[in-house]
Amino acid sequence: MPGMAAFSTVQAAAERGVMTITLNRPDALNAMNEASCAEFGAALRMAQRDEEVRCIVLTGAGRGFCTGQDLKELRAMRQGGEELDFAAILRQRYNPLIVRLRTMEKPVLAAVNGPAVGAGFSLALAADLRIAARSASFRMAFVNLGLVPDCAATLTLVQHVGYARAAELCLLGEDLSAEDALRWGLVNRVVPDEELAPAARELAEKLAGQPPRAVALIKRALNRAWTATLDGQLEYEALLQGTAAATPEYAQRLEAFFKRRPASAGEK
Repeated sequence: MPGMAAFSTVQAAAERGVMTITLNRPDALNAMNEASCAEFGAALRMAQRDEEVRCIVLTGAGRGFCTGQDLKELRAMRQGGEELDFAAILRQRYNPLIVRLRTMEKPVLAAVNGPAVGAGFSLALAADLRIAARSASFRMAFVNLGLVPDCAATLTLVQHVGYARAAELCLLGEDLSAEDALRWGLVNRVVPDEELAPAARELAEKLAGQPPRAVALIKRALNRAWTATLDGQLEYEALLQGTAAATPEYAQRLEAFFKRRPASAGEK
């Protein structure tokens, strides 16, 4: 299992089946630039390839989770005479990150430790579960700059909270507190700030202890459900269930159930 990865703007450390990826530009509230996007992508690929990694925790260093694209980088590019192609930046830097987060067959938990703004909010939405510190906040800040939400936020927000609340977040660009995000269904849990790291670790270890093949198939089914018909989803679930039932994981856990004992570590 890998230890600390040698990145400059992202840290990745794995322990007991959990890889924690920390966006590490605290002086910029972990705003994303070209280097951090590339290193984040490399850390996700590393987590995806390592069979010992069963869960990924995404968090930020310092007092912020992620404030989206580093606007200072864009200004420097413009001042340097470089033509800014926002569509190309999204396609090359950000879209692959979102696709990998959504399609990776391992659970991804966002531990939101501070402001999640713009694309940072979108990254949190791309995780499977979200746990937030009480002081965390969320803002779709794009409209305040005359821009459009990206990184699939216009899809994931509607999926999570419905059109009306998604429109409110996107069109007004106002802060949403962690408690309101919990009430709206955008986060799964809110904990006191000092309890975020241990609470995220506890939840991640529980996820890491689940049968990995079953977790992978569940993620497939949930991702497909947004565009599925009833008949199509019923058939897809039947196919996945047939696959899951043929695995050693199922046989071992079924036997453990009948013996009225928890599955041992070797059976997971």
